[in-house]
Amino acid sequence: RRLGRKTVGPKLLKEVPVVFLAYDLLEAEGVDLRESPTAERRRALELLVPAKPGAPIALSPLVDGDTWTALAEQRARSREANVEGLMLKRADAPYTAGRKRGLWWKWKVDPFSVDAVLINAQKGHGRRSNLFSDYTFAVWRGNDLVPIAKAYSGLTDKEIAEVDKFVRKHTLERFGPVRAVEPELVFELHFEGLQPSKRHKAGLALRFPRMHRWRRDKLPKDADSLELLERWLVEGEVAR
Repeated sequence: RRLGRKTVGPKLLKEVPVVFLAYDLLEAEGVDLRESPTAERRRALELLVPAKPGAPIALSPLVDGDTWTALAEQRARSREANVEGLMLKRADAPYTAGRKRGLWWKWKVDPFSVDAVLINAQKGHGRRSNLFSDYTFAVWRGNDLVPIAKAYSGLTDKEIAEVDKFVRKHTLERFGPVRAVEPELVFELHFEGLQPSKRHKAGLALRFPRMHRWRRDKLPKDADSLELLERWLVEGEVAR
């Protein structure tokens, strides 16, 4: 609710507080700690961050587990804490830049998925500026397709080229840079959560939607319904 706002009033500050969640310490009192072990950096961080409820800075909680089973149980409860999974770190690891394997591992929870129909497309950016690679997807509400998400990642270059040809041949209407296309292609979308939204026609919004695969084995009539997503939202299964 605070994203995209130039000013944030006292009421919103109170209703939607923001906290800086610290998980590591790279320097303290002018000393570079990046070569120090993870466990040592954590102890130094704990000395700096006040353990005071309501403070604008807090420590990320540590997760204990002596076995993979114990860690998997913790991971399964990730969404209850509004997080995407666990970060597993070696206690003796230094802090390194880039994606160094073997020291840290992001163990994310499995995403939610929904089958949706491609209804709109527009050209992408950069090397895809001449290709229709940004898409709008919809699910069924009765006999009508209602847009639920936009996505542009997840397909191979070959698949994007195929979809681009489809868009050019099956355009129904044009709205500036956007083309409405015949609703024939079905894609499986992955997403991390679901929440009510007054900005979207469907009344809800998907969190971090992306294309997982092109469902060539499905017809548009096989796509999921808005009723299913609304039921998930009411039951609290994906409301994160």
